Amino acid sequence: MKPDVHPQYRPVVFQDTAADFQFLTRSTLSSNETVKWEDGNEYPLVRLDISAASHPFFTGKQKLVDTAGRVERFERRYAQAEQLKKETAERKARRAAKEAEKAANVVKATKKRAVKKTAAKKAAPKEVAEVEAPADAPVEAPESSTED
Repeated sequence: MKPDVHPQYRPVVFQDTAADFQFLTRSTLSSNETVKWEDGNEYPLVRLDISAASHPFFTGKQKLVDTAGRVERFERRYAQAEQLKKETAERKARRAAKEAEKAANVVKATKKRAVKKTAAKKAAPKEVAEVEAPADAPVEAPESSTED
């Protein structure tokens, strides 16, 4: 290995500030703080927010509320999705009923027009067809209405 390339690997004391717990191990971390350890030697001190001494997984004080919260959140979302599906189906049903009503109104109007046409045909006077006289029949002159 090349000299002065790798960090120094030395004993370091880690302190969990949440649980007020310290342990000695080896690390390449450096620190300006030092602490006197049980063996009488002074070691660099690295402060930690959480370690195995304070982490809920290792202490057995896990909260299962988060899991329940996830389930409740899923159920709320699922209920919202179901509600949305239900509302959409109701809207489609109303739209289909409205279209069916329009179609029925069109049929009624068409029937009314047909009834009116047949009634008008029945009530209208029939035109008398002009009959042509045979060619050998004498033609009468129309009477003139001139009065003297």
